[in-house]
Amino acid sequence: MIGANELHKQGFDGTGVTVAVVDTGLWKESSWLAKNMYNQKRQLVRYDAIADKVVHGHGKWKDRSGHGTHVTSVMMSGRRTRDEIGFTGAYNGVSPGIDIVSVKAFDENGVGTYRDVIRGIEFVVVNKDVYNIRVMNLSFSAKPQSHYWDDPLNQAVMRAWQAGIVVVTSAGNNGPDPMTIGVPGNVPYVITVGAMTDNFTREDPSDDILATFSAAGPTVEGFVKPEIVAPGGHMLGLMKKDSRLAKDHPNFHDDAEFFVMSGTSQAAAVVSGAAAILLQSNPSLTPDQVKARLMRTARPAVKTDGTLAYSVFQQGAGLVNIYDAVYADFDTGRGNASLNIGLDLDGIQHYGGPANRDENGNYYLMGMQGDGLTWNGSYLWDNAFLWDNAFLWDVAFLWDNAFLWDNAFLWDVAFLWDDAFLWDNAFLWDNAFLWDDAFLWDAGMAGQTATTNAWVEQE
Repeated sequence: MIGANELHKQGFDGTGVTVAVVDTGLWKESSWLAKNMYNQKRQLVRYDAIADKVVHGHGKWKDRSGHGTHVTSVMMSGRRTRDEIGFTGAYNGVSPGIDIVSVKAFDENGVGTYRDVIRGIEFVVVNKDVYNIRVMNLSFSAKPQSHYWDDPLNQAVMRAWQAGIVVVTSAGNNGPDPMTIGVPGNVPYVITVGAMTDNFTREDPSDDILATFSAAGPTVEGFVKPEIVAPGGHMLGLMKKDSRLAKDHPNFHDDAEFFVMSGTSQAAAVVSGAAAILLQSNPSLTPDQVKARLMRTARPAVKTDGTLAYSVFQQGAGLVNIYDAVYADFDTGRGNASLNIGLDLDGIQHYGGPANRDENGNYYLMGMQGDGLTWNGSYLWDNAFLWDNAFLWDVAFLWDNAFLWDNAFLWDVAFLWDDAFLWDNAFLWDNAFLWDDAFLWDAGMAGQTATTNAWVEQE
């Protein structure tokens, strides 16, 4: 679906790249996780951010939730895929050759304090060169309580990006309403991922749809989120049967080692694996360049008449395609071109994105040609939408909160994106947005928590 299988056959599997996963831990005993696809022991570092210690051997390390193991296995399982003939040359995990730094910052119930999560992220940043950490997966969410730049967890995430780590976050499972992106997915620099599903017809892409639970943008500061979408419906992954999630939802466990789960957590894991493959193919890429390349080669969902099926606030640039990201012949450019993360972290400048809301409650993108882009909830489209290599928007996208999820759309390869990602433009923050942004950060961070994304029904 995202082109990884073909790359596996060509030797692109994430080898040489380390991904850090900040989550509930990892079931190390599974051979598909402890070893790569060549049956070689992979580098596996385990840091308990709750206890603030590196765990050696088996120790007391357990993933009592199951969430971290499932997410990690979607990313890196070395289990071979087979058909009636035998081994297909592909693997269950997106990047089965990667090494892993597993950071445990969430408990059995998927709850983690800001203090523990930040400690885990800081461990990753401090040790990035020791373990060659190039990607960090954050499949969790918290409700925004401040502007992105004031949130201490977001500040830690921004420092990781500034340090050269590609940060991939889940959009959250609180969709489909607008402005439901959580922390740290609301950080403009990072790659925030929404979820789509094959609608239980794996071999038929014509009925693929956006997942109804996938959170949508814009953010309070006006940034378009998510950047891209990836498979996140009924994802098969590893999980011990005595894990909390497996016990709470036994119908989705095979009573051995596999569990089916849906969510933007799994979609983020797919993109983290894709980013590792991209960095294996071109280790010189910066986080901004990885973001630009993944967005530019994404395939947006389109209707039969060629118009976009979902707003950019729902699908971003579209469905990730790692094969095209590796092989596409163009000047990579970079994402976040109009942002300065150093000035942002230093409190000198903060930024707002191009999204706004008019007096009628319609969301739109400022600075667009023609009428711009407006959205008030659904995907009721007129026929005036034009798309070319210059990234021309000249229609009104209506969004009225009436999501019609029974339609399916193709993820079109024919859309070409150039360097001018208009929704990537940023402005110095001036509080000019029409929605109420008067929430205040209170009482420090000590009691604030984040959670691994909420359970959703299979899609």
